Amino acid sequence: MKKLFAFLASALMVLSLAACSNNGGGNNDKPADDGGAGTDKKVYNVGVSIYKFDDNFMTLYRKEIESYFKTLNTDEVEYKVTIQDGKGDMAEQTNQIDNFIAQDYDALIINLVQATSAATVIDKCEAANKPCIFINREPSEEDMKKDPGMITYVGADARQSGKFQGELIADLPNKGDLNGDGVLQYVMVVGDPENVDAKYRTEFSISQYQEVSGLKVEKLDEQRGDWDQAKGQEIVANALTQYGDKIEAVFCNNDAMALGAAQAITAAGRKVGEDIYLVGVDALAEAMDLVSTGGMTGTVLNDHINQSHKAVDCTVQAINGEKLDAYYWIDYIKVTPGNVAQYK
Repeated sequence: MKKLFAFLASALMVLSLAACSNNGGGNNDKPADDGGAGTDKKVYNVGVSIYKFDDNFMTLYRKEIESYFKTLNTDEVEYKVTIQDGKGDMAEQTNQIDNFIAQDYDALIINLVQATSAATVIDKCEAANKPCIFINREPSEEDMKKDPGMITYVGADARQSGKFQGELIADLPNKGDLNGDGVLQYVMVVGDPENVDAKYRTEFSISQYQEVSGLKVEKLDEQRGDWDQAKGQEIVANALTQYGDKIEAVFCNNDAMALGAAQAITAAGRKVGEDIYLVGVDALAEAMDLVSTGGMTGTVLNDHINQSHKAVDCTVQAINGEKLDAYYWIDYIKVTPGNVAQYK
C-alpha cells in the first residue's frame, strides 16, 4: 500500500511541474521562440502635436507621418504614435507637450502653433532629455542653436517657395502686366505674419518677380488670411470690389487661401489667365485641378510626403541615439499647366 501511495504522489508532482511549464511562467507577452533566444519587442512612443487638424496641408502631412511609421514596425520594434490637435491654441499645444514629456515619450514631433514659442518648447525637451523634431513652421536660427544634436527642423525653405511664386508670374509671356504699363498691380494674401513661411513667401515672391521680369510693382492691398480658405475669399472679394480691373495678380501664401481667392474671382466675373492671375503654395489636389483647367495660374508643390518621411527618419535616428543636424531641407517644385499632370 505504501508503494502505491508513493507512486501516486510522484505522478501528481510530475503533472504539476508539466502544468507550470505550460503556463510559461506567467509571461504571456513574450514573442514566439526564435530558436531558443526569444527577445521582448522594443516599443517606442512618439508624441506628435499638429498646430491645427483642419488645415488642408497639415491633414495630408499628419496622415503620412502615421502611415509611414506603420511601415517601420517589425517583430522586434514597434512605434506607437499619438497625434494630437493643437487647435490653433499655443496653450493647448504646450499642455500636450508637457503631457508627452510627463508620460516619458521617447521623442516629439512638433508643428508649432506659434513659431515664436520654439525656445520654450526646446527648453522643456532639453530639460527632459527628449529629442524634438520641428516640422512645417521654422523656429528662428537663434532658437535652433539651443540644443544641438537633439533638435532639428525638417521642412522646405520658404524663401524658395516665394521665389517660385514670383517666377510663375514673371515667366508669363506678358510678365503678368495685363495693362502694359510696366508695373504689376497686385494683391497679397498673407498667412500668419508671425510664421516665417508667410514672411518669406510675401517678401521673396515680389523681389523675385522684379528681378526676373525687370518690371516695377504696385501693392494695392495686403491682408492677413491665417491660411484659411474663407478668409482668402473674403479678402480678395473686398479687394476686387475696391480696386476692380486694376488688380492684375493675386499672390496667396498657401493654396487654401488661393482656393478662396479663386471663388471670389469667379464671383466677380473675372477669369484667371485672361484678365487676372492667381498663384498659391502647397499643390493641394483642388488647386492642381484649377491649374489644369485654367482656374489658377500656378502653385508650388510643398512636398508633404518627403518632408513627413524625413521627419520620421530623424525621429528614429534620435531614438537610436544618433545626433541630428540642425536642418533638413526638402525642395519645392513649381507647378504650371505644362507639368501639373505629373503631380496630380
